Amino acid sequence: MLAIIGGSGLTQLASLEVSRQQIVRTPYGDPSGALTFGRIGQREVVFLARHGYGHIIPPHLVNYRANIHALTVGAGASQIISVASVGGIRADLGPGTLAIPHQIIDYTWGRHMTFHDSNDAQVVHIDFTEPYDEALRRQLIAAAVVGAEPIVDGAVYAAVQGPRLETAAEIDRYERDGAHIVGMTGMPEAALAREAGVPYAALAVVANWAAGRADSAHAIQFEKLEAVLQVAMLRVRKVIEQFCATPENP
Repeated sequence: MLAIIGGSGLTQLASLEVSRQQIVRTPYGDPSGALTFGRIGQREVVFLARHGYGHIIPPHLVNYRANIHALTVGAGASQIISVASVGGIRADLGPGTLAIPHQIIDYTWGRHMTFHDSNDAQVVHIDFTEPYDEALRRQLIAAAVVGAEPIVDGAVYAAVQGPRLETAAEIDRYERDGAHIVGMTGMPEAALAREAGVPYAALAVVANWAAGRADSAHAIQFEKLEAVLQVAMLRVRKVIEQFCATPENP
């Protein structure tokens, strides 16, 4: 079972042959919405809209623990692909670019970061040297290549709190820290997937230049975002369809 988490711009998958929807309860509360089950090509797929199907949940209030628990324990997902809209910091990561990040810097705060935080639970440490599963990253990149979709291999994702966008000075700081793209949902989602023992990779869609960059030098060009995401999400769907063109990706 392949799990796909859709971010801003991807609240449904047109190519998903839907078989059923299911409300899943978890020990951590309710996930962002009902899970949608179906098939894409040769793969059984479960889909969840991270911000809810009406895009009503801001990034800092997403119940990441419930989402990951519902997809892994509730639905039995063995892989997770996260689709996330981001801002581009590096010069070659402009609007419309697709990238497969390989590292994360976490600037979030106040979110539930672990499944193991009750008073009677043992302390659990996970290795997070490489936050994304490399084999799954390679499979996504290969799917993009076969589908003739240009994609950037590797980027450092700065996970920020939101829901406000960043100041130009903050983006300067993230760039000095080594970040290439900036988004609001990369953590703790990736860490929770690692705790759950399920391979996780992200497909990042650059929706706009980050604050202080190019046409965002003085303000984010919100009026351009929807058009960029509409085109880019069509490309995302093609990559996912190609990924699902074979029964499994060992």
